[in-house]
Amino acid sequence: MMEKRKKFILPEAEIPTQWYNVTAEMKNKPQPMINPQTKEPLKAEDLYPLFAEELSRQEMNQTDAWIDIPEEVREKYKIYRPSPLVRATGLEKALGTPAHIYFKNESVSPVGSHKLNSALPQAYYNKIEGITNITTETGAGQWGTALAFAAKAFDLELAVYMVKISYEQKPYRRSLMQTWGAQVIPSPSMSTKAGRKIITEHPNYQGSLGTAISEAIELAMQTPNCKYTLGSVLNHVSLHQTIIGLEAEKQMAMADEYPDVVIGCFGGGSNFSGISFPFLRHNIAGKTNTRFIAAEPASCPKLTRGEFRYDFGDETGYTPLIPMYTLGHKFAPANIHAGGLRYHGAGSIVSQLLKDKLIEAVSIKQLETFEAGILFARTEGIIPAPESTHAIAVAVREALQAKEEGKEKVILFNLSGHGLVDMAAYDQYLAGDLSNHEVSDEDIRKFSAES
Repeated sequence: MMEKRKKFILPEAEIPTQWYNVTAEMKNKPQPMINPQTKEPLKAEDLYPLFAEELSRQEMNQTDAWIDIPEEVREKYKIYRPSPLVRATGLEKALGTPAHIYFKNESVSPVGSHKLNSALPQAYYNKIEGITNITTETGAGQWGTALAFAAKAFDLELAVYMVKISYEQKPYRRSLMQTWGAQVIPSPSMSTKAGRKIITEHPNYQGSLGTAISEAIELAMQTPNCKYTLGSVLNHVSLHQTIIGLEAEKQMAMADEYPDVVIGCFGGGSNFSGISFPFLRHNIAGKTNTRFIAAEPASCPKLTRGEFRYDFGDETGYTPLIPMYTLGHKFAPANIHAGGLRYHGAGSIVSQLLKDKLIEAVSIKQLETFEAGILFARTEGIIPAPESTHAIAVAVREALQAKEEGKEKVILFNLSGHGLVDMAAYDQYLAGDLSNHEVSDEDIRKFSAES
């Protein structure tokens, strides 16, 4: 019997030299972001006060399908890239499925997740512009840890506003950021006008990504030689993450297979975009018919139950208006452990793709995600981040469906990160202390009306 190959590893020389910009090939481009004051579509230069200039240009670029990766960034990528593509043979066996399940293992990065793929270029572009300080927000802490490492790599000072519930639930993420030299502030805080207002109105508020974004933007605007950075949602972040799918494409060819289904968990869209867009381009060209599934938490279901409209990316209303599927920027999600998925809206590219039915979305309850995560840990050895368990849960559903239908199917999902600093979440699950959170229609109507 021919032995099944487990891992598909590319040499360093095969690290992609360009990122893929899907907007250049979309028939219906995402609608423009709008300046809330003038109601005019934004231009790249409107973003210069907030973001590095090159990142602002990448954000607005809808013409170039391929954008060069700077050599200095590619050099830093070598620390952990290319990441392995792994055949989940143990999981296949446990499920008794004829499906072939593959996962891209982004947990091998030094920060434990895919977030470093965008943190490194963002730090680099700020550095070459002469910026000395950057700010950001972080939910579960993956983005904050990635940017802390990247800021140190390019000699920048970093302040991170960390959602208060995660600051308390995930102390080791905070430690990681501080180890790499970042300053970490629980949000909402008294250090900004936005934070003070929220604390005054809601003294026990546990925070949200929307609040942390407001605080990080405010600090950036008030600090000399300082810019803001963002870990998801925006187009330039999705662009940087396409390195995941571009590598996976080469690795699937090594396996002599092509995915029928591509799955990523979904918060603001960074890792879902990263694994999906390079494969999606072949669907757009009419060459393939792959399904793309975004897996979001039932407690924060913007893609499956949100409304497509213009909305702010933050709670206070500091950001431009973004065309997105949203639950309303005032939406306060349940304190689930997948902190990175607790965001009220979806990026404009993913929103447009969903509107055009080029991708699908499903929402998953918390207990099903942990059940899938534990099965994965017991069969493949890797303890996944609570965010990543959403993608695993959908992969399990797809594999069981293939079993029911007696069909071979090739499933690819992105393992966006490991859960080794999220063990408190597993403790609670194993003790039977976690529950499912589903949002009521009434709550969705209420937050949508308030926003």
